[in-house]
Amino acid sequence: MAITSYIKEIGRGKEGARSLTEAQAHDLMSQVLDGRVSDLELGAFALAMRIKGESVAELAGFLAATHERCIRIAPALTASAPTVFLPSYNGARKLPNLTALLALLLAQEGVQVLVHGPLLDAGRISTAEVFRDLGLPFAGNADEIENGWARREPVFIRTEDLCPPLARLLDVRRVVGLRNSAHTVAKLLAPCVALRVVNYTHPEYASLLGEFLIHTKADAMLMRGTEGEPVADPRRLPKLDVFIDGQRRPELSRPAHEGVLTGQPLLPRSIDAASTALYIQAVVSGEKPAPAPIAQQVECLRAALVTMRLPQGQIRPQEQVA
Repeated sequence: MAITSYIKEIGRGKEGARSLTEAQAHDLMSQVLDGRVSDLELGAFALAMRIKGESVAELAGFLAATHERCIRIAPALTASAPTVFLPSYNGARKLPNLTALLALLLAQEGVQVLVHGPLLDAGRISTAEVFRDLGLPFAGNADEIENGWARREPVFIRTEDLCPPLARLLDVRRVVGLRNSAHTVAKLLAPCVALRVVNYTHPEYASLLGEFLIHTKADAMLMRGTEGEPVADPRRLPKLDVFIDGQRRPELSRPAHEGVLTGQPLLPRSIDAASTALYIQAVVSGEKPAPAPIAQQVECLRAALVTMRLPQGQIRPQEQVA
């Protein structure tokens, strides 16, 4: 089925556009990801959704279609230890990019961590660059992910290797100059049983993504990202909302730090990848303290992992978390 009828629904402007059903959104995204649309249709889809904004049902359909095209991460990789997915698609401009620090601190606790995103982002310091300077592993397939986890190391995988068609859709931004639905979908990926950290930049997305996590019965931490990264601001803890099987769990969540800051954490003077990597190494080795908000995020994620349950109602083997 051509996507013309879908574009007619979503392309009538912010006020006149109608949202698609979950099934329609799945079909639309399947055609887009499979390259069964023309460049003109692809541009129309990207711009129409940018103007209209995604509904919960549309996001669910888009994500389901994307998951079907991700590499298959074997269930055995998640059977012996808890797993966390960290989407890294923004990088740093003002603060050091500490997503790799979060990943390493979780790995020290016995958590399997997979970070996914682009290698580079013009004008920003990407997590991939920090991973490179830390000597942490990059994976191109499921076997390489397993090898990194077996060494108790966090692993980075490029979007091009995790889901090639999604990476191509993300690249449409270079042509049209605007983000599209792929950028939201990328931050929701969880192609195997895992607790995902879902972060947003614009406050209006907090409500939409919260409803999405409920609708899809997700296991996730929802938070406002640090410059769009899934790590707590090292200066002030953001609100951390934990969802288990789609239910918000207040007892596992953390309120945002309010009021005047009484102190500032010791951070690297420069945000370049090399300086950030040296700082992270000092924290992981115990030479320097971890910023309190990031340490609290790690504790919050560990508690959420312990609470997660298998679909059959059996408790996951989270007792292996230190």
